[in-house]
Amino acid sequence: MEALYFYEGPIGKFGLQESNDVLTRIWVGTNISLIPEDYELRETPLLQEAYRQLDAYFKRELRRFDIPYHTEGTPFQQKVWQALADIPYGTTITYGELARRVGNTKACRAVGLANGRNPLPILLPCHRVIGSNGKLTGYTGGLHIKTTLLQIEGYELPVQSFRMI
Repeated sequence: MEALYFYEGPIGKFGLQESNDVLTRIWVGTNISLIPEDYELRETPLLQEAYRQLDAYFKRELRRFDIPYHTEGTPFQQKVWQALADIPYGTTITYGELARRVGNTKACRAVGLANGRNPLPILLPCHRVIGSNGKLTGYTGGLHIKTTLLQIEGYELPVQSFRMI
């Protein structure tokens, strides 16, 4: 049975979804509007534990999650999502480096698409992937959330340059 519960944190309102005793999705930012309407709003022990760990992460008290989860996707997406889990806390890599890690240096765009379809942002830290120029690029829930997550991890964000008109 699927359950969904909403919480508040430094990234705003977010939802945690469980199915068959595993975490299956974290809904953040603009993605919350995509939640199907046929869910059961229910706080389960697993969702409480997932929130406890996320809260500890937001407070800089936890660097690695220990929550049972399951993702559904293509074999390539699964490979990308697993590679995300191996990016250390507080560090970033480029899409090109992520493509290299999954075995296809020419798959930067495919890696970006898989990254954007990550059902468990934060837990599988897609926010740690940046553009080859060192700039922050897209984030499913909104770039402000990516910025917040990187700041929580102590990552020094590059100064963005603005052009005056």
